[in-house]
Amino acid sequence: MKQFNFILFGPPGAGKGTQAKTISSKFNVVHLSTGDMIREAKDDPSFAKYLTSGQLVPDAVINAMVFKRLQKDDCKNGFLLDGFPRTIFQAEELDKFLQEQGRKVSVVFYIDIAQEEIIKRLAGRRVCGSCGGSFNIELKPPKKEGICDFCGKELVQRKDDNPATIKERLDVYEKQTKPLAEYYEKKGCIAKIDGAVSPDEVFAQIEAAVKSL
Repeated sequence: MKQFNFILFGPPGAGKGTQAKTISSKFNVVHLSTGDMIREAKDDPSFAKYLTSGQLVPDAVINAMVFKRLQKDDCKNGFLLDGFPRTIFQAEELDKFLQEQGRKVSVVFYIDIAQEEIIKRLAGRRVCGSCGGSFNIELKPPKKEGICDFCGKELVQRKDDNPATIKERLDVYEKQTKPLAEYYEKKGCIAKIDGAVSPDEVFAQIEAAVKSL
């Protein structure tokens, strides 16, 4: 079976979480979300401040965490990196690490979407702190207001989804992460995905990009 090493990136609210689950299942690769890794370490003071400020965790901290995770057995058949790399430096360090392992990035899925749509999506997002279910009060409301469809627990707004932090996150993305598109375009391994369409249509674009490999 062909090994796929994917990277998924795009602005906050582009629907990366939804697509990551489908990609992981469809292509039998482990989904590695640095956002989840960091949130799991929310009780660590060195991480907590970044969760509420919208700022990026320092490269050295993130790199060490991701590279250690990539060496585990479940990544040997392929992986999907979601939320990493976020800077050119991280991308360069990842390339060096993979080269040392005799591996390389198969394709980078770049989900692009207008800022106005992002703000609408994020401000209305509600998540379940128990099972991780995600909803949107306008676009994908739960059957019962404020209650998770899957486990019946209360839905909450993530701290980093408030308007002030959304603006900060988008500013950080524009300055530090968006340049990755040009970096990977030069390497010839990027697939630009229109994120403004339905989730099924987004995945159809992703599937087409993989088939073209």
